[in-house]
Amino acid sequence: MPIPLASKEHDLGGLTVKRVLPHMQKKMIGPFIFFDHMGPSDFDAGQGINVRPHPHIGLSTLTYLFSGSILHRDSLGNHLEIFPGDVNWMTAGKGIVHSERETFEVRANPHFIDGLQCWVALPENLCELEPSFQHVKKQNLPTLTHEGVMMRLVVGEAYGMSAPVKTYSPMFYLDIAACADSEITVPNLEQETAVYIISGEIELGGQHFGKGDFVLFEQGDEGFTFTQAGRVVMLGGERFEQVPHITWNFVAYSKERINQAIEDWRAGKFPSVPDDNKEFIPY
Repeated sequence: MPIPLASKEHDLGGLTVKRVLPHMQKKMIGPFIFFDHMGPSDFDAGQGINVRPHPHIGLSTLTYLFSGSILHRDSLGNHLEIFPGDVNWMTAGKGIVHSERETFEVRANPHFIDGLQCWVALPENLCELEPSFQHVKKQNLPTLTHEGVMMRLVVGEAYGMSAPVKTYSPMFYLDIAACADSEITVPNLEQETAVYIISGEIELGGQHFGKGDFVLFEQGDEGFTFTQAGRVVMLGGERFEQVPHITWNFVAYSKERINQAIEDWRAGKFPSVPDDNKEFIPY
């Protein structure tokens, strides 16, 4: 039977975030160890997303927007705006710092934001990789359209498609829009799978789920049916035998490594963001 995982709502400086992972019932799904739905939120002129520089280790961050835009800057010198449908993939490895803000043109006017952010844990033997960054425009992502179903593969491999994002363990992340009565099968029965409903309704394992529901597939759940036209994100991957620790913005397989990262951040040993170095988030 499928297992619904309830989200918890957080207010991050005026931005409403619904957090599903990590969850008490399930710490991670495949390599996905953190899952946030940002918004939907409206902002007045002069207000908006203003996440000061902060560090990460041991993970890749994935930002995927439905509406609005975010200005990404990081300690590798990347400085670009993320738009709906694009993939923003930052691999922290041994350590990176980034900020998430908005351009002047966005901040100076009333605006709207809606999107997902995930953290993807790195395998233990790859946790100390050199940090890297990849941004892929939506037109360069593989898509599949068939009998009322449109899919975009954001990350990983599924249904014979492979996304151009450099990943470090088997996974998939699909954006799916479909009409009523469309049937969707899981990409790989051997991998952990979950679905998050953006709009519409689905039937899975004899149960009905709607907007805002996040549902973990159990063994024997081979797919789901759209009972109403809608949009979902389906994600998952190969199960991790060892679940890493997660503290603040850090993911690691030992408490000692996390404590070292905390001390390094406090001591100013992480690199700074070249064009955004006037402030930071304290531990």
